[in-house]
Amino acid sequence: MNIRMVKANSLLSKQRMFDIQLRRKLFRWPFAVYFIMLLGCWLLWYLYTEPNSLALLEANWPVSLTMIFGSFIAGATSEGGGAVAFPVFTKLLNIPPTTAKIFSLAIQSVGMTMASLMILMLKVKVQWRMLLWASVGGVPGIFLSISILSSLIEPEVTKMSFTAMVSSFAVTLAILRFKGRGYNEDLNEFTGTEKLILLAAGFVGGLMSGLVGNGIDIICFSVMVLLFRIRESVATPTSVILMAINAIVGFALHVYYFQDFTPLIRNYWLAAIPVVIIGAPLGAFFCSKLNNDIIALILIVLILVELISSLWIIPLTKSVVVFSLAIGLVFAVAYYVMASINKYNVDEER
Repeated sequence: MNIRMVKANSLLSKQRMFDIQLRRKLFRWPFAVYFIMLLGCWLLWYLYTEPNSLALLEANWPVSLTMIFGSFIAGATSEGGGAVAFPVFTKLLNIPPTTAKIFSLAIQSVGMTMASLMILMLKVKVQWRMLLWASVGGVPGIFLSISILSSLIEPEVTKMSFTAMVSSFAVTLAILRFKGRGYNEDLNEFTGTEKLILLAAGFVGGLMSGLVGNGIDIICFSVMVLLFRIRESVATPTSVILMAINAIVGFALHVYYFQDFTPLIRNYWLAAIPVVIIGAPLGAFFCSKLNNDIIALILIVLILVELISSLWIIPLTKSVVVFSLAIGLVFAVAYYVMASINKYNVDEER
């Protein structure tokens, strides 16, 4: 009897060891694929930029350095890299806000796409139905924003309004985290109502992305978390992929339709590509290892950094103050309403 038990335990131990080794192999293969893709991107970048590759990096090294941090934050959170990039670009590098916005869409079309591929390879849970409908709404939103709104609204008003919007979300999120709440792993109902909500959120997010270079990610993230009660650890990778799609659309519009992708922005873009294809996927990997509380805390801190930097950089003229306060109030009410709706409530506490 003892011999049989020893043999059974031995077989069980071998099976467990096999399972552990298998999991390790499955864990390693995404990084092997990513490394091959990384080498391929670097090679294409070198072939496109040579013989001026090093000169390009030397001339624009502040942009490359900034995007090391900006790309990591963009891949790891729904806030995007603007919390780091915008104050450095506009205040330290004296880059005009419009140029910074076009550059933001251009570089996110590369970095966020690489982060999205990392998310797919790691098989991180993503809300695909929400992603689809929000993406559809984001296309007309960003087109309308770039073609009409961006020429009507001052860049300073736009940026401060965006800061006011995300700041009101941070306050709402902090209150909800303090109170404790339940989460939905998925929506039991996905009817026309939910589709319309996501279309509208994507449209508004697309408008914001066309004005400041990002926005659809944080707006749709707020709808997923506050209204639909989706976990932050699921809403974040969903918003990263969403921003990648919207950035590709915006970048293509600037290059082929509006044709305002200037040689200067192109040089900034080329100088940042070698670092963002590393930083953004690493950010996505980092986020996949965090729990909901840490993700929410990091997001709140980043929004606080954006608020402080915006108050420091943007001249607080009457129009800036009035418009941003109005936007902040409107979104604060919207966030409160979303958090108060009981239709998507769950019983399980965090």
